[in-house]
Amino acid sequence: MLRTLIICAALVVIFAGIKAAATLVVPFLLAVFLAVLLTPAFLRLQSAGLPVPLALTVMIVGLFALGTLAVTILRTSLDEFTANLPAYEAGLRVQISAVWAWVEAQGIQAPDEFVTEFLNPQFAMAYAGRLARALSGMLGLAFIIVIITAFMLVEASGFHKKLAAIDGMTEARIEAVERNVQDVRRYMSLKSVMSLLTGALVLIWLWFLGIDNALFMGLLAFFLNFVPNIGSFIAAIPGILLGFILYGPGMAAISAIGYVVINVGVSNGIEPRFMGTNLGISPLIVVLSLVFWGWLLGPVGMLLSVPLTMVVKVILESAETTRSAAILLGPPLRSDSKEAARQPGE
Repeated sequence: MLRTLIICAALVVIFAGIKAAATLVVPFLLAVFLAVLLTPAFLRLQSAGLPVPLALTVMIVGLFALGTLAVTILRTSLDEFTANLPAYEAGLRVQISAVWAWVEAQGIQAPDEFVTEFLNPQFAMAYAGRLARALSGMLGLAFIIVIITAFMLVEASGFHKKLAAIDGMTEARIEAVERNVQDVRRYMSLKSVMSLLTGALVLIWLWFLGIDNALFMGLLAFFLNFVPNIGSFIAAIPGILLGFILYGPGMAAISAIGYVVINVGVSNGIEPRFMGTNLGISPLIVVLSLVFWGWLLGPVGMLLSVPLTMVVKVILESAETTRSAAILLGPPLRSDSKEAARQPGE
């Protein structure tokens, strides 16, 4: 009992420290997962005969080029969206007034407090503005993340040797660690591709409908698609709202239909074919991890909630004393199978 209390107290201190240092932890975590994604390409350049310095130079130049392009596109979209916020607020007020006038013409009455508090366009646009500013603030970390990633790539080639030098690390355990790293890499790679597809389809759909800031809405769909369960729903709200502001309820409904078709088609149709349905984590844990990592690390924690939980599960599986907790994080066990409780390396 005392040991359990000590462990719980230590976890509270650790989580409090991580939350307090979130501004330092978040760039590091992003760099770690970016390095995990790029390590195969870096090692492939070395196997092609390029010396480590030259291969690293190619990777850094490529990262800076992609990072500069992404930052430029995102910042331009954010500036355009922020500059149009006052006009969007005025348009939303006009559309709400028109809809409310139609509702009252049908003989439906509501207290004035409902209109002023729950149908307040200023609140909706202020929230959108805060979201845009939050994304803009994250852009300043982009080059720091690239630098940290570059140094991690240098260490990647010697990762196997360092694992082998740790006391108690058998070849079976090393293979288990590398296999789990590969699982995280596969998830992040496929999720990135699916998110890119979702963002591109949203961009094309909104551009076809003539809705403003289609590029920004596509970028939102790309980033928020990493958030399990609710990310795609949140990403659809600004696009639908813009359709309502610019063209009224009919266009809002059409844009909503497009979002539903895209998200259901990608998330329920294409994604399971390539990624599979089993992430090695319980569906309940996926939802709880979204809340926990979002509280601990903010929006980036929500984006990385699944891979972070996968890493925690790997760590818990590595020790006999914590393997039972890893089983609890895993998917439901079938009555005729004990595979989920199998020890790493067996």
